[in-house]
Amino acid sequence: MPSLPPRTTKAASATAGIKSTTATPRRTKKKPARRNRSFLWQLFKILFVTGFAFVTVFAGWFYLTPSGKVYRYMLADSLITTQHREWAKYVIGEKALRERVAQYVKQFEDMGEERDTHTIPANGEGDTGDEGQEKLTSIEEVDGEGFHGFLLTVRDPKKIRLVVPNKKGRGERVTSMVKRTGAIAGVNAGGFADPNWKGNGFKPIGIVISGGKIYYDGLGNKNSVQIVGIDKNGKMLAGKYSVKELMELGISEAVSFSPRIIVNGKGLIPNRSQGWGVAPRSVMAQREDGAIMFLLIDGRQPGYSIGATLYDAQEILLEHGAVIAANLDGGSSTVLVDENGEIVNKPSASSGERYLPTAFLVFEDPDSVDIPNIWEGMKPSEIDAGKW
Repeated sequence: MPSLPPRTTKAASATAGIKSTTATPRRTKKKPARRNRSFLWQLFKILFVTGFAFVTVFAGWFYLTPSGKVYRYMLADSLITTQHREWAKYVIGEKALRERVAQYVKQFEDMGEERDTHTIPANGEGDTGDEGQEKLTSIEEVDGEGFHGFLLTVRDPKKIRLVVPNKKGRGERVTSMVKRTGAIAGVNAGGFADPNWKGNGFKPIGIVISGGKIYYDGLGNKNSVQIVGIDKNGKMLAGKYSVKELMELGISEAVSFSPRIIVNGKGLIPNRSQGWGVAPRSVMAQREDGAIMFLLIDGRQPGYSIGATLYDAQEILLEHGAVIAANLDGGSSTVLVDENGEIVNKPSASSGERYLPTAFLVFEDPDSVDIPNIWEGMKPSEIDAGKW
């Protein structure tokens, strides 16, 4: 009698059949993955070609067209005002960078030559209208293309004093100066030696005058210097002067900085492309009625405020009636402090606020404020600007 096939043979055959049917779907699942990889590769190639074409067209416009050149030099100017000045050579070339810097130095010197002839009322107090007659200061926000800032108006210019640090070897934050002296407002003022952009804020550039007295003289052999300040009658002075001229004019508060951008009611910067790039700005101005204005524009903060050119600042101040205006130390030094000692704007410095050698502060009674000369008996050559 023939033997029957073992049961296990059919079972194994069935099992093998099951395995065979289940293996087929696994093979078909690999095909969509290959198609996905192919699709992603095609997408990558399209994006790469599109990006390459865009970069090529942009580079052609940026480097070969007149309109591109305007923006290229504005970018270079913006880099020149930062700690990465050398990067500008990749935008306009090393030779053009040297020429650009030299051009601005000469331009700023020339802008300080014309003598200012503006006058203010004898009492030196600006008219702010019925509602603001008794308010010494007011702050308003200003906006423009890509920037946001604030305009501090001081009705009586004789209420402004130049304040300096109270400790040797280190600058002082404006918030500290305001709280320490009881001021009702304050802004950054003059420039200072800043080695590697990490200076201690204690060594001013040029000259510092407070209360009609020379606190610091770093002119060396120079006979004149660009200054921004106020005389004893409350009239703003800005431009190129010798120390002797300043004393004869009755200077009261002054720091060295430039350029002057408005004189005798007219703007000196012809257009935005010659406005020294986009950056945070601090500018001091005066109206015909005597009121002093401080314009502070934030910058280097995408999404909030990139910054403004000096031409932008000039136009804002002309719209507000300025007859004279001059640049102060802007950039990461730009700061506006209110009477509570709080920062109003958004400084671009990583620390939020820098240590500075000078600040213009507003007081109800400036004559009662004692401002010792922290540099008395010191020689500029003895000050280490980088030592903390």
